[in-house]
Amino acid sequence: MTDVNAVDIDIDLDHAPQEQQASSSRSTPWLVATGVTVVAAALGLTLTLRSGAAPACAAGPASAAAPPTGTATHNGKATFYDSKGAGGNCSNPAAPANRLYVALGPTEYSAGAACGGFLDVTGPKGTVRVLIMDQCPECAPGHLDLSREAFARIADPVQGLVPVTYRAVVNPPLPGPLTFRMKEGSSQWWFAVRVGNHGNPLRSVEVRQGDSGTFRSAARQDYNYWLIASGAGAGPFTIRVSDVYGNRVTVGGIRMAPGQVQNSTVRMYGRGAVAATPRASASPRPPAARPAVTPTPVRRPVEVAQASAPATGTPAAQPAVANARWCG
Repeated sequence: MTDVNAVDIDIDLDHAPQEQQASSSRSTPWLVATGVTVVAAALGLTLTLRSGAAPACAAGPASAAAPPTGTATHNGKATFYDSKGAGGNCSNPAAPANRLYVALGPTEYSAGAACGGFLDVTGPKGTVRVLIMDQCPECAPGHLDLSREAFARIADPVQGLVPVTYRAVVNPPLPGPLTFRMKEGSSQWWFAVRVGNHGNPLRSVEVRQGDSGTFRSAARQDYNYWLIASGAGAGPFTIRVSDVYGNRVTVGGIRMAPGQVQNSTVRMYGRGAVAATPRASASPRPPAARPAVTPTPVRRPVEVAQASAPATGTPAAQPAVANARWCG
């Protein structure tokens, strides 16, 4: 795409489903809503199979939006749903291979700030570790909508709704080095990147063209891409990633390759991390739901690692699907 107007049109078409859709078709107004409600008399609960935006559970009182962080233990309740393999509002290419994931209500999802973090959830039968992958628009704070497989680790699925405790996992084992995916429609005039394999919730993503000059802050979007609406140049890029616990790494050589996952050799923390990475604090500062677009950059010497060759192919688009779930 060489002309700006053409880019703008492509962005509108491409973003509408990703900004609105969830893996459970929770917020897709252009789909025809269908629903079948089955009364579970023995449990006094309602099972809803649906496609559309009609809420199945009433949301609770509003509170300050922030993802679960630190070492605090929270009390809540858990239900379950099935993403059918889709990657949820966090724009994951797919559900994790182990199928252990969770959707959070708007307060804890915090406009995408929770994406990529992990929770340890404890129920009647035990504890399970889950990836934060999705949003449950109708869930109140403390209401976790687990995958069916995760729910089965902590309770009998026939219960449908169980009390739980949960806490954030600080510096969990990483599945691999950081990955970067430029969104379809990205160009020198419009920049959007998704960062993967970071373990903890992210605080900021900063970008510069080449390996010198000033970093520019990208703004987090609800669908877990980091955006510079005016573009960041043609690339290649150096990207600096910081999480909510103060870990910070810098990765160079990220190309303008929309739709491709680029694998780096840099881990967010631990062995393979690049540049200064302060140790995690037990009482982290709460992350901002939407980072400022142009803050004054922190200037410090950093070692820059180059990304390896990107994986070939474009991840399949995430279809909107209906999901069965219990609500309490």
